Amino acid sequence: MIGTGSSAIQSIPIIAAQADHLFVFQRTPNYSVPAHNAPLDPEFQRRIKADYLGFRKRNKEMPFGFGSEFPGREELALEATQEERQEQFEARWERGGLTFMGAFSDLIFAEQANEFAAEFIREKIRESVNDPDVAERLSPRQVAGCKRLCVDTGYYATFNRPNVTLVDISDAPIDRITAKGLHARGEDFELDSIVLATGFDAMTGALLSVDIRGRSGQTLGEKWAAGPRTYLGLATRGFPNLFTITGPGSPSVLSNMLPSIEQHVNWIADCIGYLGDNGLASIEASSEAEDAWVAHVNELADLTLYPTCNSWYLGANVPGKPRVFMPYLGFPPYVEKCNEVAAKGYEGFTLGAG
Repeated sequence: MIGTGSSAIQSIPIIAAQADHLFVFQRTPNYSVPAHNAPLDPEFQRRIKADYLGFRKRNKEMPFGFGSEFPGREELALEATQEERQEQFEARWERGGLTFMGAFSDLIFAEQANEFAAEFIREKIRESVNDPDVAERLSPRQVAGCKRLCVDTGYYATFNRPNVTLVDISDAPIDRITAKGLHARGEDFELDSIVLATGFDAMTGALLSVDIRGRSGQTLGEKWAAGPRTYLGLATRGFPNLFTITGPGSPSVLSNMLPSIEQHVNWIADCIGYLGDNGLASIEASSEAEDAWVAHVNELADLTLYPTCNSWYLGANVPGKPRVFMPYLGFPPYVEKCNEVAAKGYEGFTLGAG
């Protein structure tokens, strides 16, 4: 297995249970919290379904569009006692899932607050992994959450298996693939199969893989050569009638994608209906609106710790890709802005009859 990101972390325990021996080649360790997946309690299902519309509504009002059953706390980790912090982190850990980072409201804004959460996870790794050296190599040192937080089932404990070997390539990259496996750290590894869990071109890769051309034949790749530029993450100047669903500049990957996609599709459908009802045939973001939105997205990101490490939020995993923080932070305020734009006759857009 090459890589220790989200896909690898979910796959490694399953592969380890089936393989004669599994070598995990790790460049950068990642933070992971337990999923605690289990059959749903019938009473829990009944309670949610009895107020499902309310459940969905509350989720959409949460900062990341999910977690209404375990909301984020307003308290600051920096103002809590050590006992209070431990209690909240333990509660989130036992519940499992991505709501861990909602234990306190300052975890992604203040370095010391974040370090409390990071050290809690590192201590859980030390408790789970028998070999102290392996535990140390599995312990991340970057800001917790600046790379996508992972969710796992038995990931760290998997390294206690005698048939699993962690190979640290942080200071000595893999040299080459060989006829029998690969060569790394001066050693030949004979392998039957190699699993490449090395990431993907997030946010823009799928769009730029299509030969999308706007006015004067300009490609989307040319327009975004210095990084993606959009208005609301929905449209980009020079490409009339092109809508991007959960594109760069929208909450997208830093939100619950289901309500984010739903909100975008509904907004776009309403927009098309508005154009038709008013005899209009084109809609295009204005330069001024696009520039202001890009500046706003970056302004919000700079208030947080998200840009502090090389993540795919910044495009840092793709050689040559411009380093630009792409997601918009804040789902409910974003929805309010989109609704406001529509209510004002699609403010920031140029509408045309042809």
